[in-house]
Amino acid sequence: MHHNAVPSKKPHKKRRQFRVAAKLDSAGQLSGSVLQPRDQKISVIIPVLNESVRVSSVIRLARRSPLVGEVIVVDDGSIDGTPELARAAGARVITSTLLGKGASMQDGLLAARHQTLLYLDGDLAGLRDDLIEVMAEPLLRGEADFAKACFSRRAGRVTVLTARPLLRTYFPELVSFEQPLGGIIAVRRDLLQRLSFENDYGVDIGLLIDAHALGARIVEVDIGHLEHDSQDLDRLGEMATQVARAILERAATLGRVRLAYIRQARERDRINRAQPDRVLSQVGAVERLALFDMDGTLLNGRFISELARRTGRETKLAKFLDRYDLTPEVRAKRIAGIFRGVKKEVFERTARELPLIPGAIEAVVGLRKQGFRVGIVTDSYHIAAEIVRRRVFADFVLANLLEFRREAATGGVTLAPTMRCGRKGRLAYDKLNALRFLTKRMGITARSVLAVGDGENDIGILRAAGSSVAFQPKTERVRRAAKHVVTGRLDEVLRFVSRPSNTIRG
Repeated sequence: MHHNAVPSKKPHKKRRQFRVAAKLDSAGQLSGSVLQPRDQKISVIIPVLNESVRVSSVIRLARRSPLVGEVIVVDDGSIDGTPELARAAGARVITSTLLGKGASMQDGLLAARHQTLLYLDGDLAGLRDDLIEVMAEPLLRGEADFAKACFSRRAGRVTVLTARPLLRTYFPELVSFEQPLGGIIAVRRDLLQRLSFENDYGVDIGLLIDAHALGARIVEVDIGHLEHDSQDLDRLGEMATQVARAILERAATLGRVRLAYIRQARERDRINRAQPDRVLSQVGAVERLALFDMDGTLLNGRFISELARRTGRETKLAKFLDRYDLTPEVRAKRIAGIFRGVKKEVFERTARELPLIPGAIEAVVGLRKQGFRVGIVTDSYHIAAEIVRRRVFADFVLANLLEFRREAATGGVTLAPTMRCGRKGRLAYDKLNALRFLTKRMGITARSVLAVGDGENDIGILRAAGSSVAFQPKTERVRRAAKHVVTGRLDEVLRFVSRPSNTIRG
């Protein structure tokens, strides 16, 4: 999410270096009055993820400007010391509520105290000394609502091959932007509060289109010359997909293309991203693995019960909840049928708003700092588990896949294939099968696995893992299945992990 940008130290002329890049629509135009003197300070917001090499210098540059009233660093679960370095450099550090640049940008908006916001990347080097001033000038003079940095370098491949062709087709009035995907922007707070934040590579182009749709005064600001490190093709392909989707979805919303088709494409992509092979291809090499249950372990509550409460389906759910006399397939299908017609946004909002167990983020990030890859293995729904993964900064999710059509649940569900095995009986669907799949696929043994769970369906994985923790166990059987028991904060699990070596105390 956070680009590697290294500008050269060329001299710059002392001149106003911005131009109007998009004309206003007459309808919905924002007020262009000059900000009052009390609002002449700006909030600098820096989303970061493992940017310890350069984050301190970016912060120091921002704090040198007399215009800057505060520097806020929004951390995405860094494990390389970035938050500590940011604090030492004088920034206020907050933890993102959800993994992803878009969520971090929105968290920065909510935390900011001033009316003018400037977003920077945390990995910039060799920045011109007056960067803050030239970016903020058009807003502070009351001449613009949104300023986007441009720089004298060749546009990237995603810009040339994806963003510009789609803008030329659906938003020709924006095609003059030299760097439409750039992440350095200055924006008025009242405007930003009305925009939608994508939580992937589509966030920057999405904000630009949304601001234009509201009739904002948008300018491009010349900040000199930048060089970006090249990305591998897989990463560029992912970026292009997300940028295209952000543009097309907005074109559809504004009546420029069919919305139904874009939503179908988003749903297909969601399903493909949940497949085990796709999931594990993003994880990389693994030496130590930690597996967490979701409900009652990472979440302070049970997702499906809260969803039923919010949608008035508690009585219907009670007929099938914890009915272990039914096969997992039958039970899962009947419960999924209860939520037929519930909008996807309700599932997502419930997963965002359910409180986390105290110490959940600290436990996951602490394990990642010690070399673990962290996964969530749950018999709940992937749409919820993926949001929880982002909230706690875990690496991957294995869960049941709920089906959606036209942004609503169809009542169909596919059980997580990694938890199923061919034979019949008690272990036909069990988290233990997921453990066996993962260790085989990752080339490790169960001795390298830490498992954490709280319920009867975690017993198999707790017994098999090299080290295991029953977290606030629901039954005595769960307590006996684990090698350790934790009844307080979740990050107490870190006490059972050895630091000096690549082995786990069991």
